[in-house]
Amino acid sequence: MNKVAKEFKDYIIITFGVILVAIGLYFFLMPNNIAAGGVNGLAMVINHYVPFMPVGSWMFIMNIILFIVAFLIIGSSFGARTIYTSFLLSGVIWIFEWIYPVTKPFTGDVLLELFFGIFIQGAGMGIIFNKNASTGGTDIIAKILNKYFHINLGRGVLISDLTVTVLAGIAFGFQQGLYALMSVTLNGLVIDRMIDGLNACKEVRIISTKNEIIEQFILQKLGRGATTYYAKGAFTKNEIEVLCTVVGTKEFIKIKNFIKEVDPDAFVNVTEVFETLGDGFKDIA
Repeated sequence: MNKVAKEFKDYIIITFGVILVAIGLYFFLMPNNIAAGGVNGLAMVINHYVPFMPVGSWMFIMNIILFIVAFLIIGSSFGARTIYTSFLLSGVIWIFEWIYPVTKPFTGDVLLELFFGIFIQGAGMGIIFNKNASTGGTDIIAKILNKYFHINLGRGVLISDLTVTVLAGIAFGFQQGLYALMSVTLNGLVIDRMIDGLNACKEVRIISTKNEIIEQFILQKLGRGATTYYAKGAFTKNEIEVLCTVVGTKEFIKIKNFIKEVDPDAFVNVTEVFETLGDGFKDIA
């Protein structure tokens, strides 16, 4: 796949992630006044006091202000993907507000809608972050805090989000503030698990009398690399050859079926790997 095609595919995936984030926000969190951090949460708080302008419009205005501040303070190295994602999210929410105005929660069960909203939004954000983009907002504030107050980025994002949850508590009441705090915490967990799931691979170590045949299957049929190293059996004291490779879940099923055919007595050890960088996998940069 050439660079242009790969970039186009990445933007399609990012767009899908943005739509998921917008659905989680607009249909589940916003009707319940759950401000789950970020620019979107702050926009909900401002909309509560200045309701003549919709949340999507407030998000758009704040993103413009934050990007101007970021270019002036942080520099012009800000990624095009983050700019695209930030304004697209504002635009999608604005379209939802225009096409399908939501005036009240769907179920009346705040916890149920919080969990569904966070799950959908977190999945979308995981997809976006996995493609080296972000939704802007608190990331920009965190970078400014890092530059001038030497606060690390993770703590800076947490400070920004907690500030929004406090404002949500003031605007919507103490209970809604607690829901917002819960949503910020759950959102981080869902994002982490989503990213782990998208990047999950399996490291497979094989001890077999047919290692050479299995190695050829991995190299030629699957197009994956493999490493051979030697170990010593604790019981037999004999030197043994260990074949090691990293593959995706579908490829592992093929390897397992092939080993079952050629050497049912093989010893196979499988480890879950949550990130693999390098040739054939994600770029290190």
